[in-house]
Amino acid sequence: MLSQGRDELRYYQFDSFDHGLCQAVFTRRGGVSPEPWASLNLGGTVGDDSQRVRENRRRALAALGRDPGTVYDVWQVHGVEVAITRAPRQPETPHLQADAILTDQPGLTLMMRFADCVPVLLHDPARKVAGIAHAGWLGTVRGVVLATVEAMRSQFDSNPADLLAGIGPSIGPDHYEVGAEVVLQVRQAFGADASSLLVGRGGRMFFDLWAANRLQLERAGVTHIETAGLCTVCHNDDWFSHRAEHGRTGRFGAVIALT
Repeated sequence: MLSQGRDELRYYQFDSFDHGLCQAVFTRRGGVSPEPWASLNLGGTVGDDSQRVRENRRRALAALGRDPGTVYDVWQVHGVEVAITRAPRQPETPHLQADAILTDQPGLTLMMRFADCVPVLLHDPARKVAGIAHAGWLGTVRGVVLATVEAMRSQFDSNPADLLAGIGPSIGPDHYEVGAEVVLQVRQAFGADASSLLVGRGGRMFFDLWAANRLQLERAGVTHIETAGLCTVCHNDDWFSHRAEHGRTGRFGAVIALT
């Protein structure tokens, strides 16, 4: 990923993506929120003041030349529901519960929020479709990226071989310790491949979310995949991390839009 900046605000972009696409994963820098949400918190349900969140959102979108009125976002619930949208979400309209969003409309800006879970950005330059998915451990074992690619195929006639995918900053494999329940579900979801995703160290088990989502993209037929390799725990000064900050933190944003 390539780091970009405007004043104090900083964000990263996948360098393998097509130039006809607006895409960014924002760091926590450049906003107006105080601790523990300092400073570019885009999460509206973590205790921060709503006016500060709106200002942070305005700043982030302005850095990309996008209007807040073009945004479509969802209530993320660690599932596999894929929202297909062709219009912005109006402020008075309740959020749809979903963990992936797709559109073929260049006037829309798709946005999701993260604090250790994996942002997965997708672009079909042939069919001109853009999407974003939210993959925590539960969404990963349930197959949210598989569901997203399948929705691109069924709803937009996308060929998975044409897709460009980006696996964004999230908790890395060295820090994502998981318990027996998660280990069991990883083994059930990935079968023989689970051994390459679960690493035992010092009597503890760690789950590689980056490799797991890459594997699922490959299983779905996606071959053009860029992994950021940026750990939100290792780089807590740049990224909100639910685990590193013991649940008291903000949410960084990921955005994708057709241009």
